[in-house]
Amino acid sequence: MAVPRRVLPVIVLSQFAGTSLWFAVNAVMPDLQQAWGLPPESVGMLTSAVQLGFVTGTLVFALLMLADRFPPSRVFLACSLLGAAVNAATLLANGQLAVLVLLRFAVGFLLAGIYPVGMKIAASWYREGLGAAMGVLIGALVLGTALPHGLRAFAGPASAAAPWQAVVLGVSLLAALGGLATALLVPANPHAARGGRITPRALGLIWSDRRLRASVFGYFGHMWELYAFYVLVPFVAATRLEGIAVSAGAFWAIAAGFVGCAGGGLLARRFGSARVAQMQLACSGACCLAAPLMLAAPIVLFLAWLLLWGATVVGDSPQFSTLTAQNAPPQVVGSVLTFTNCIGFAISVVSIELFVRATQAWPPALVLPWLALGPLFGLWMLRPLLPARGLT
Repeated sequence: MAVPRRVLPVIVLSQFAGTSLWFAVNAVMPDLQQAWGLPPESVGMLTSAVQLGFVTGTLVFALLMLADRFPPSRVFLACSLLGAAVNAATLLANGQLAVLVLLRFAVGFLLAGIYPVGMKIAASWYREGLGAAMGVLIGALVLGTALPHGLRAFAGPASAAAPWQAVVLGVSLLAALGGLATALLVPANPHAARGGRITPRALGLIWSDRRLRASVFGYFGHMWELYAFYVLVPFVAATRLEGIAVSAGAFWAIAAGFVGCAGGGLLARRFGSARVAQMQLACSGACCLAAPLMLAAPIVLFLAWLLLWGATVVGDSPQFSTLTAQNAPPQVVGSVLTFTNCIGFAISVVSIELFVRATQAWPPALVLPWLALGPLFGLWMLRPLLPARGLT
């Protein structure tokens, strides 16, 4: 069955729009802290709430098989509209941190009906060339993550950033439009396979199967670094930039991940997913270790370092998804990917909390190199999947 040409572009744009909800509050945290007197550690708490909501939502959606019981595009639409509404409700929180935490948890829960479901829709149409499609889709997620920072920097007049309320509402509107686009323009594939039920046996396989363990634990190392980087990047940019330039720097550093994801997908065709994941892990780990030097480097070198880090910190993500899907037994692929994502995002909660608190106690030059523990662990675990010759 021929794939309608509009399917991938619409899914990519909708994924970009929906996942912009992820860091909508992070982008305006300086404004919220000033307007509502939120404590410095609130950025970690609110980000962790989104991550925990996503973990919970992923398990619930998988156990109830919601994207199999109902048309996936309708699930995507419902979660996009509800996520947009919950995100917009931030304006009504009036500085109550507990309310904000609950709202961010709800956004994370609903993102489980956007990010994984968008991937499912794409996978139902693109059995061939899925690796390249995955690179573009995860790249769209990265751009969505960066978008709130971009709105804050670029949507206002030249002399000032956009008001934080406009940023939050703009993200909500975009997410709602993304859900509508998927529902109206992406038809269901009548030949799509139904997902299998989640089985606890997959947890055992993650540990006992040598090759599967390599890809899964490599991904865990990647997740130690990834979301902590996303939370800390405005803080890092602020060490050398001021005002709107901080949001612009954060936007470009995160958005560079699109190049890493899409470029990595192309390189994987020649070198294989394991080699590309290895190269990107090694590069992002080197960026962590280089932080003490780069924080004091000339501004051009500092910005180049930040862009390189942003490109490679996430560029290995599509390759880990591909490796895990390839190495898991076909009958439990869905279960393995679900459990792997849930554990990975739980790891990100620990990492976020540790590093946000650490940056309040010590200078970034002492803190950032410890992010390299994740890539180093991932590189060690990835070895069984690498060719016998060449760099290992």
